[in-house]
Amino acid sequence: MGTRKGFTLVELMVVVLILGALAAIAIPRITAGAHTAKVNACKTNVDLINSQIELYYANNGAWPSQLTDVTVNTDYFPDGAPACPFGTVYIYSSTTHRVSDHSH
Repeated sequence: MGTRKGFTLVELMVVVLILGALAAIAIPRITAGAHTAKVNACKTNVDLINSQIELYYANNGAWPSQLTDVTVNTDYFPDGAPACPFGTVYIYSSTTHRVSDHSH
């Protein structure tokens, strides 16, 4: 009778345990990285919107009365206004003439 080649149940269980441990380490890091990327994208959007508000002021000599004066204008956002990756609405302050950063 020849020798059989293959894996034993114990060897397969060890491999599954190792894969489970690696997944337990990797998944939280991946999700934290995705959250950080969304926060950075949101901050970049706020900076972009504020830059376009400044450009609006330079072009018109007056601040926009509301955010949509800038965001719906294709001269400032030809591809449409940026949206918050968290789904939060950007709020324009008519006092500071800025969109403030909202933390997540």
